[in-house]
Amino acid sequence: MNPGRSARPVTAVLFDRDGTLVVDVPYNGDPDRVRLLPGARQALELVRGAGLATGVVSNQSGIGRGLVSHADVRRVNARTDVLLGGVDVWLYCPHPPEAGCDCRKPRPGLVLRAARLLGRVPGECAVVGDIGADVAAARSAGARGVLVPNPATRPEEFAGAPESAPDLLTAVRTLLDGDRP
Repeated sequence: MNPGRSARPVTAVLFDRDGTLVVDVPYNGDPDRVRLLPGARQALELVRGAGLATGVVSNQSGIGRGLVSHADVRRVNARTDVLLGGVDVWLYCPHPPEAGCDCRKPRPGLVLRAARLLGRVPGECAVVGDIGADVAAARSAGARGVLVPNPATRPEEFAGAPESAPDLLTAVRTLLDGDRP
């Protein structure tokens, strides 16, 4: 057990969208370009099958940059939701990094809001993502963070992650087993 980490079981798993569940298409506003990453649907099926709540928390700065609209992001999320078989909560931050908002990861706002909407305390949530901001948002909110690196993950993000897994299915199986990756 890690000092300072709650012994509470995970009752909700929050996922980053781009690079974690779907192929990262920068500023994607086209639902036809959504492609699930290997293991994404199976990972969600495992989480749902275990009776855990699910959510997606995603930075979508393309809205604030004027590259995509809220409607575009909602359409992409809806297509992703269908491909994944359903997610309980979808939340995104529309602000560019310089906005200084509380919802943009690595800040905790999205994680805290998702936990509240799911009726969970943050310490019962795990956040699975592909970059350091995902893990930092989890840590800031008091949740468990698991990094699933991909080619875009910087080495220092991987080195700084308290928990990591080689792929999404391994991350989810580890969370469900109550072990640490």
